Amino acid sequence: MTNDVHYQTGKMVKDPRTMNPKERIQWQKQCAQNARDYLFSINQPLVYKRPDGHTVAEYKNGQIVVVR
Repeated sequence: MTNDVHYQTGKMVKDPRTMNPKERIQWQKQCAQNARDYLFSINQPLVYKRPDGHTVAEYKNGQIVVVR
């Protein structure tokens, strides 16, 4: 077994600065979903602030815990 680190890079299809508003909204939603999927894949909660002002941690199993 080698201890080499392998990096994978990607390239966006379109620069966000040139997207129209509809494309930008879709791109932002996809970024948020990708972040959620990644955190859940490494068994970490998604922590965010809700519109009501509470900070919550959302877990892969659907549990939501109010942090503060």
